Amino acid sequence: MNRNKQDCAQQYDNNLDRYKVKRNLTVIVGCVLLSALASHSFANERDEAKRIYDRLVGSPPSVDMLNTLESLVNGGQYRDAAILATQEDGFYNVTIKNMVTPWTNEDGDAFAPLNDYTATVIGMVRDEVDFRQVLSGDILYVGDTNAVPSPSPSNNNHYAELEAQNISLRDTLIQTAQSTTYGIPSDATAGIMTSRAAAKAFFVAGTNRAMFRFTLMNHLCRDLEQVKDITRPSDRIRQDVSRSPGGDSRIFLNSCIGCHSGMDPMAQAFAYYDWSGAEGADDGALIYDASAVQEKYLINSNNFPHGFITPDDSWDNYWRSGPNANLGWGAGSGSGNGAKTMGQELANSDVFATCQAQKVFKAVCLRAPHSGADISQISAMTNTFKGNGYHMRDLFVDAAVYCRAE
Repeated sequence: MNRNKQDCAQQYDNNLDRYKVKRNLTVIVGCVLLSALASHSFANERDEAKRIYDRLVGSPPSVDMLNTLESLVNGGQYRDAAILATQEDGFYNVTIKNMVTPWTNEDGDAFAPLNDYTATVIGMVRDEVDFRQVLSGDILYVGDTNAVPSPSPSNNNHYAELEAQNISLRDTLIQTAQSTTYGIPSDATAGIMTSRAAAKAFFVAGTNRAMFRFTLMNHLCRDLEQVKDITRPSDRIRQDVSRSPGGDSRIFLNSCIGCHSGMDPMAQAFAYYDWSGAEGADDGALIYDASAVQEKYLINSNNFPHGFITPDDSWDNYWRSGPNANLGWGAGSGSGNGAKTMGQELANSDVFATCQAQKVFKAVCLRAPHSGADISQISAMTNTFKGNGYHMRDLFVDAAVYCRAE
């Protein structure tokens, strides 16, 4: 009998404990939901002003700045508040630098030193330069200061010192030309593709296909698998690509051809470019020699002797037809010579503009777009970007205003 009483008492205690746990969980979940609702629906003007600043600058505003921003938000001047925030050093030294630096290396390392690629993008955002020039312009931003070494085609000391001394990039960067600083012909410059940092990362060793692939990833938001099309002609695929990998030609016909048939004709634009330094080394310089195709384009010719032999730097966009026509290619023939004209082909596509909007949205809102409202916002940002001269700062402002209540 006593044992039965003990069992009943134990059962009662267990039930009571479970009830308490369920009740506590209900309270916790309720608090989380209320907090989420408060942050999304009931953020006051001061909260919104602070969030606009935080997201754009990367640090809290001063009391005076917050009061000014709150006043603007109270008056419905959300864009003015965001534009004011973009005038702070942190917008350039932190927010844009952290967004762009992963594009400058194969590892996507956000902690890599400041370099000419990142500095040039920062300067273009600040000066509201047509961002399509990022893939074609004879453009370079350097620091206008005697406190650091002069920019050099053979090392990154100039930019590394700008960062080490925490010099304001907003105040210091000035626009110059790659052709005068690095000594390459102006018609051979192609924005960040011919920056020292990009050359070091993507022209070193290999076959120069890396430059095309990472440009596609970083500026069109597409990796090769996403543009794979096995219906394009294979006549421009180089000799180094086996037509029977592992002894099975079906692998080539159903897989390899999908990427190489579009990539190889476009990457031919880089036929005269190379990197002088060793792979993984910091020293080296961009090489441009229009007198001969670089040897890397002719390596491993025995893999398929009947493959394409690169004669010059002429390129063709086979993706203007087939499923990748929906990338929205701009006006033009889809053919040309050299990296500059190929960069113009990429930058005038619809997907280039949409990609910039997507990247900025994620950098400012700290999340990828996922709802119908988010998709509509990306579309609106893209249209504004294209309609207002491809100014990247507009994208940051629009994203900060949209996410101000999150």
